[in-house]
Amino acid sequence: MSNQILVVGDIIIDSYLVGSAERISPEAPVPIININNEKLALGGAGNVVNNLLAFGAKVDLVSVIGNCINASVLLNLLKEKNISTKFLIEEKERIASKKTRILSSNQQILRYDQEIIKDISTDSSNKLLELLEKNLSDYKIVVISDYGKGIMTKNLTSQLIKLANHKGVKVLVDPKGIDYSKYTGAYLLTPNKKEASLAINLKIDDNNLLDASRKLKNDYQLTYSIITLSHKGIAVFKNNLKILPTSAKEVYDVTGAGDTVIAALAYMLSLNKTVEEAVKFANIAASIVVAKIGVATASLEEIYPKEHNIKSLEDIKDIINSLKKKHQKIVFTNGCFDILHLGHIKYLEEAKRLGDVLIVGVNTDMSVKKLKGSNRPINSELDRVYLINALKAVDYAILFNEETPYELIKCIEPDVLVKGADYKTEDVIGSDLVKSVHLIDLVEGKSTTKLISKINNDY
Repeated sequence: MSNQILVVGDIIIDSYLVGSAERISPEAPVPIININNEKLALGGAGNVVNNLLAFGAKVDLVSVIGNCINASVLLNLLKEKNISTKFLIEEKERIASKKTRILSSNQQILRYDQEIIKDISTDSSNKLLELLEKNLSDYKIVVISDYGKGIMTKNLTSQLIKLANHKGVKVLVDPKGIDYSKYTGAYLLTPNKKEASLAINLKIDDNNLLDASRKLKNDYQLTYSIITLSHKGIAVFKNNLKILPTSAKEVYDVTGAGDTVIAALAYMLSLNKTVEEAVKFANIAASIVVAKIGVATASLEEIYPKEHNIKSLEDIKDIINSLKKKHQKIVFTNGCFDILHLGHIKYLEEAKRLGDVLIVGVNTDMSVKKLKGSNRPINSELDRVYLINALKAVDYAILFNEETPYELIKCIEPDVLVKGADYKTEDVIGSDLVKSVHLIDLVEGKSTTKLISKINNDY
């Protein structure tokens, strides 16, 4: 089984007509919008795929489309994103859904939809089940993106969940409607508070959230019960209730936020992260998306921004995968950086010029003591990694606990490994793991040891 994710559900075209409103219509009390830009994007299950691709995930899409003009537009949008169409089934009488939003001054003025909501045919459903039976074992996670447009019929949905459970594949569902019985047996659902209230026939508030979460889990035989709580975060229940707070600071547009949440959960679970870790990641991703206009995605670079100090090999792997898919040249170096000085700055600036992204490994306090003695370091590991990460030349800083960075280099697989010119290339730890080793001349007279000696002697 790979770490691939399979998204099944309704694909929608999201159209944005952007313009300016400078006067009111004489015909009715409504603004006149002068349209100057049109943007087309994948919505529904397509937006879930977009979010997963932004994380660097491996993903395929299963859906049913028609042979209408909107279907042609969908295929072009999929092609532009390099999304495979091998699992798309054509149903001649079907019309693809299109949502058109009119925006002015970053505000949505109006939305109108073009669609015919109709269940897919029995023939299409049977073709999908045959396709899923044949290919489901190739995936680790299935995401059901149900927008109620007719793809996820009760029979297809329940059969898909049974099939996935039989094959040991987790099913995550973004549900629709008030009858959740077709989702019985899924790993988790992601309703918001209003949706969950309607599904379990109980108005959910802070006082009964635990009971509601337990009822949702038990009624539909879920492994986890998850309820999104808007600005309050996400509630998670298995044996006890946890509310993980959101990170949102500004909210401009909640369009597609649910797609981001379920994509983020699927992505992290495909990497064998815990549900709690996945929810924390989803909260950050959603907070980034709602601060943008229209259907949007969050990249790993946005989720792990410069000020975020990554402290484990597992965490940095996601970023490395994303960088390599973009063919970024990665440079790595390491050190104690106990008292930051001009020599360090010049060294790191030169290292950054050797590639696109500079990652710096910083020895933990325990590691420094092993290398330098019990009276070192002068500055704590958190102080040192924060200072290094704050430098303009440094893209990412990461702590490592070992005496050498060999395992870290093995994880990162940089294109260029950098050390000071006081080393010989063959003596550089990790030189056997990289394409190139570059030695940089040190600034004469600048070192932490000399600074410490000067302080002790002069002060």
